[in-house]
Amino acid sequence: MNIVIIGASGKTGQLAVEQALDAGHKVTAFMRSPEKLALTHERLTIVQGDATDSEAVNTALSGQDAVISCVGSNSGLGKTTILREMAGTVAEAMVRNGVDRIVYMASAGIDKEIPGMMGKLTMKMLGNVLEDHRNAVEVYKSYDFRWTIARPMGLTDKPHTGRYVETSEGIPSGSRSISRADVADFLVRAVSDDQYIYQSIGLASKE
Repeated sequence: MNIVIIGASGKTGQLAVEQALDAGHKVTAFMRSPEKLALTHERLTIVQGDATDSEAVNTALSGQDAVISCVGSNSGLGKTTILREMAGTVAEAMVRNGVDRIVYMASAGIDKEIPGMMGKLTMKMLGNVLEDHRNAVEVYKSYDFRWTIARPMGLTDKPHTGRYVETSEGIPSGSRSISRADVADFLVRAVSDDQYIYQSIGLASKE
């Protein structure tokens, strides 16, 4: 499968590139800072650009079968619309290039699904970013795409295990965190697995 990974210079994005190559895919890594990806491979193409630049995104999506989006917001906890703006640009490029499969990494809390007092406090603190993720998701859902949404709990730099809990309702029971490597595992696995189409999946590590 030909996969373009948007946000490939981020911590999760880099891991998704590595794991997609390991899985045998042909990967286009789209990123603002190519120097951050210390990786070369015969099936890897690097495209430099910003995900709000329609021409750069259109170039990256040419000839692709699917998109994995690992973009994040650099606005801290302030009000932001950058994720929605990037979603609009990517969605338009998908239409132009006949690509209809996307796996989007959002965050736990976008559906206001984290229970308890700590959950409420967390969602309030991250409210602006969660709202932007929510709006980005709605952009993708408004098109005739085969989408999958990943809702990971708190991200860590722990090793890749390939063992984690998934749920389509609320958040997984037990752990309140998951390694970026295991999130990347899910993103790469889900992009070629039809059972995840039109699913929003909560992710957490196994206790």
